[in-house]
Order: sequence, then C-alpha cells, then structure tokens
Amino acid sequence: MPLPPSSTRRHFLAGLGAAWVAAILVPRAAWATESAGGTSAGPHPAPRPGITADKLPTRAQLAKFPAAIPVFDLVREIPEVIDGVRCNCGCADLKGNYSLLSCFETTSAMAIHCEICQSQGRLVHRMHKAGRTLDEIRKGIDARFS
Repeated sequence: MPLPPSSTRRHFLAGLGAAWVAAILVPRAAWATESAGGTSAGPHPAPRPGITADKLPTRAQLAKFPAAIPVFDLVREIPEVIDGVRCNCGCADLKGNYSLLSCFETTSAMAIHCEICQSQGRLVHRMHKAGRTLDEIRKGIDARFS
C-alpha cells in the first residue's frame, strides 16, 4: 500500500521505530517506586543542576517539522522542570536518555515524531504554568501516561 503523498520514508521509519519501542516497553507496574511524595508510577529522574535548553534544536533546525516547533518552544522555556520527568514512550530506557528533556535534544530528537513525548511536554508546561510543583507534575504525568 503506497504512503500518502505527504508522508516520507523517513517519517514512516521514525513512526515504525517509535511503535517498536512502545511494543517492548517494560510493564508500567514494574516501574512503581516509593518517593517522598508517595507512590510514583515511574522512577522520575532528579533534575540536573544548571540544566539548560542549549541542546534543543533551534526553530530553524526544526523547519522541516513545523508541527513540532510549538512544543519544542514550550520545552525550551522550562528545561529544568522537563528534566525531572521520565518519558513514558519507552525511549527513557534507551542508552543516553536521562529524562523527558533528552527526547527533545538534538536534531534527530525522538520528540520530533513521537506524540507521547510531545504530549508529555505540553502537559508538563501547562501544569508548571498553573503553579504545580514538580511532585504534582510527576503525579499528573503518571496518571495520564501510566
């Protein structure tokens, strides 16, 4: 079956990769841990001191992915918060990924194509702007994505 004209082989392969990662996820129940605030659905990382959004691609570097630009802009505003949240699409288990922020770093970032990474980024931003604490944000992420 041919791909729609707006799709490219690269988009297809990226989506296929994301689906493969999602298919091999460790069951969410296996991530349950006790934290200072109670039970968490996943081992959220501690935000790294001095973390910045310097590794995120610029708007110009994302020009081929215009739909991703708004969420990258949101993440760019609060990297220190995003860095304290675990991504739930499965990429958190990949070598070199530390937090949800890792999904947005580099020009080949997972979040360019992954709706879960993008949805989590938008939710973290919205909750942070509403004055929620990092623990409250983590609980919101766990409730929505676990």
